[in-house]
Amino acid sequence: MRRFVIGQAKNLIDQTRRRQPHHHNSLRLGLLSLAASDSAPVLSSSRLFSSSSDMSSSDSSPSSLPVTLDSLNPKVLKCEYAVRGEIVNIAQRLQEDLKINKDAYPFDEIIYCNIGNPQSLGQQPITFFREVLALCSHTALLDESETHGLFSSDSIDRAWKILDQIPGKATGAYSHSQGIKGLRDAIAAGIEARDGFPADPNDIFMTDGASPGVHMMMQLLISSEKDGILCPIPQYPLYSASIALHGGSLVPYYLDEASGWGLEISELKKQLEDARSKGITVRALAVINPGNPTGQVLAEENQREIVDFCKKEGLVLLADEVYQENVYVPDKKFHSFKKVARSMGYGEKDICLVSFQSISKGYYGECGKRGGYMEVTGFTSDVREQIYKVASVNLCSNISGQILASLVMCPPKPGDDSYDSYIAEKEGILSSLAKRAKTLEEALNKLEGVTCNRAEGAMYLFPCINLPQKAIAAAEAAKTAPDAFYCKRLLNATGIVVVPGSGFRQVPGTWHFRCTILPQEDKIPAIVNRLTEFHKSFMDEFRDRVVF
Repeated sequence: MRRFVIGQAKNLIDQTRRRQPHHHNSLRLGLLSLAASDSAPVLSSSRLFSSSSDMSSSDSSPSSLPVTLDSLNPKVLKCEYAVRGEIVNIAQRLQEDLKINKDAYPFDEIIYCNIGNPQSLGQQPITFFREVLALCSHTALLDESETHGLFSSDSIDRAWKILDQIPGKATGAYSHSQGIKGLRDAIAAGIEARDGFPADPNDIFMTDGASPGVHMMMQLLISSEKDGILCPIPQYPLYSASIALHGGSLVPYYLDEASGWGLEISELKKQLEDARSKGITVRALAVINPGNPTGQVLAEENQREIVDFCKKEGLVLLADEVYQENVYVPDKKFHSFKKVARSMGYGEKDICLVSFQSISKGYYGECGKRGGYMEVTGFTSDVREQIYKVASVNLCSNISGQILASLVMCPPKPGDDSYDSYIAEKEGILSSLAKRAKTLEEALNKLEGVTCNRAEGAMYLFPCINLPQKAIAAAEAAKTAPDAFYCKRLLNATGIVVVPGSGFRQVPGTWHFRCTILPQEDKIPAIVNRLTEFHKSFMDEFRDRVVF
C-alpha cells in the first residue's frame, strides 16, 4: 500500500511538471540571480518552502499579527551569525535546484567550506568511540554472545563501566545537571593527565557542545550594555552573537595579521583603557586557542602574559580550547590556560578561569552528537551556586554527548585492544588535515592580491584579499560588503561556500574570507582549480585599468 501511494504521488508530480515546463527554469534563473546579485531580495529557506496557507497568512496587515519584527526583542535583531548566514542560505537553495537541473550550472555539487563540520565532508568517526556509544545506547547487545566477535574487548569493558555509573543503566534518562558524575570523573582524569595538575570533577559542567557554556557565562557576566567582554578580532561569531543576545558590549582587540595573527598585550591594554573611559566595565577576556578563524597557536610565553594581564586587571579568562587537538606545525604545541596558570603558581583563589572543550572538533568531529564541557575554576562557592542554578534550568546535556566527551578525554591507552587502531585513525585524520591545510595555503598565496598566513592549528584559513577598486565600487552599488560580494560570485561560479571576513569582523579597510580545510584530500585539487580559475576571471573582470 505504501509503495502504491508513493507511486501515485510521483505520477502526480511528473504530470505537474509536464504541465508547467517553465517552472524549474524560472527557479534556476532566480537562484542564479540571487547568488550573483546582492541587490536581489534574498528569501529565507523557511519562506522558500512555506505552504500556500503560510504564504496567504503573510498577507495579513502587520497590525493584526501578534509577532512582527518591530515587536521582537531588539537584542535578537542585533544578533548575527555569519557562518550560517545569507551565502549559506543561497547555497542550500542552489543545492536543491541541482537535484533537478544537474546540467544547468558550471559545477555539479556544492562544497561547504563554511563551517567546521568534519563528518559532513566525509571524515569518518573514531571506531572505539562509536562502539562504546552503540553498546551504551542499545544495552541488549552486551548480553549477546556475537557481540564479542563484533566489538573490541575494551569497548565492551568501557561500556559496562559507563553503564554502571548511570542509575538503572538508563541512557535515555535525565542526569545530574552538571553531567553524570562518573563521566565527569573521567574528564577530570583526562585533564589531569594532559596538564600535570589536579582537576576536580565538581568543576566540570557538561554541555551540548561548547556553545551553551559560552552562552551561560555571558548570561552570568552581563547585566547591561555597560558590561563588556574583550574579544579577538577576527572572532568566532558565537561571541558577538552571544554578547548581543545578552545585551552587553563587545570590546574588540585586534590580532596582528602581519605577525601571524599575534596577540599583543599592548593592544589588550589599549582597548581595555578605551572601554573604561567610555564607562564600560570589562568583565572578561575571551581567547580562542588555537584560533578561529585565524588558525594561530599561542606561544606559552604569550599565554603567561595573558594570564598575568587578567590577574592584574581582575578579568575572568574565558579560554576557548575546542581545537586543542588540531595543531599542525612542529614548532607549536597546545598548552591549556589552566596548565599555564598553575605553572605560574596561580591557584583557585588567584584567577577566575573558564575553559571550554567540545567533541565537535579535534580529530573526532562529532558535531551532531552535541557534547562538550566547561571547567570552571577560581569562583567563590556562592557564585558557583548561581552557575549551577543556570545549568539546572536546562536540566542536563544529552547523555550521548556526555559519553563521547568522557571518551575524548580518556581514549584507549597502550595495551588496550583498540589502542593501535585508535592511534592509526587519529594520526591519519590529523596528518591528512595538515596536508590539506598546507596545500590550500600554498594555493591561496599564489593568487593575485591574496596573502594567507599559515594554518598552525584549528580547521581554517583566513586569507586577505586585496580587491580592485572597481570590485569594491560594484559591491557598494550592490549594497554589500566587498568580501561578501566576492564570496557570492565564488559560489555562483564554482559551488564553493566560504564565509566573508566581514562576518568575523576585521581591521577596517581589509577584506578576507574563511575557508575550512575539511573537504577530503581527493577533493582538494578540484577546489584549488575552481578557486584559481574563478579568482583569475574575477580579477580580470574588475582589474583597475591604468589610463594614460
